[in-house]
Amino acid sequence: MKAKRHSPSGTTTPSDPTAGAQGKIHEHSMLAQIAIHFFFVAACTVCLIPIVLVVIVSFTNEQAIMANGYSFFPESFSLDAYHYLLADYDRLLRSYGISVFVTVIGTTTSLLISSLLAYPLSRRDFPQRNSLAFIVFFTILFNGGLVPWYLVYTNLFHIKDTILALIVPNLLMNGFYILIMRTFFSHSIPGSLIESAQIDGSGEWRTFFRIVMPLSLPVLATIGLFTTLGFWNDWFNSLVFIYDNELVSVQYLMTKTLLSIQFLQSNTQNSNIGKLLSEMPTETVRMAMAIIGIGPIVLAYPFFQKYLVKGLTVGAVKG
Repeated sequence: MKAKRHSPSGTTTPSDPTAGAQGKIHEHSMLAQIAIHFFFVAACTVCLIPIVLVVIVSFTNEQAIMANGYSFFPESFSLDAYHYLLADYDRLLRSYGISVFVTVIGTTTSLLISSLLAYPLSRRDFPQRNSLAFIVFFTILFNGGLVPWYLVYTNLFHIKDTILALIVPNLLMNGFYILIMRTFFSHSIPGSLIESAQIDGSGEWRTFFRIVMPLSLPVLATIGLFTTLGFWNDWFNSLVFIYDNELVSVQYLMTKTLLSIQFLQSNTQNSNIGKLLSEMPTETVRMAMAIIGIGPIVLAYPFFQKYLVKGLTVGAVKG
């Protein structure tokens, strides 16, 4: 016997058994959405708090840091750290320009080389596919060591003390990126599309640059972001290959500045000089260096964000 309800006109009509269930489902869905939003807001807040603290500490007086430690509400603000770092602003701007140039050229060239290597690996009709894939995979597990690596670039390629020393060693930064690209090419670009292009008379180069590359923006953006971070944060190549101070990257310049401060503070013998050096900003300089170094790379994230999530799920199992 179905339940009945009275209408305003006085007649009885059967009640809808699904109305209550739909209302409960909608209520649970709203609660789930609120919980998800709250979780991500909390996660974003937790990620932003350290950055905010670094910014505040960089504008804090060094003596206040030594006395009270890090604080979101420091006793006194100071620009000493930035004055110290920007004292030789010509050198800093030059290092910035070198880092930007190396990052842009290196990332672009690295993506081109990696995609040119990954695309043949994704083609089942490529005869040397398995052999080349094994070589790429082998480089992930083993390397030749630091000394052979250094000798190859200095004695064979002769890039020591040149701008190429900051670009060439990182062009194939990680074989894992190539395997990710290969997976994307294999699963996301239909073979029938390539066959259709070949039937229409398109050559391999035209197919690659006019069809494959435009369809591969998600994986290119993802690998490009990781490669950009690698080039921008690199300081080791400047340490190993560069002796001309005009060619060092901004990360190496910052590292060298911090090490110089620490060395002077720990090795001075003159009491007056020691007192003067003890007042030099150390902790605040460290934080100011982080802010100066992270600036341009933060601006690059919005350009990659559109494709980042899709590119990170390459090879995921679809439901």
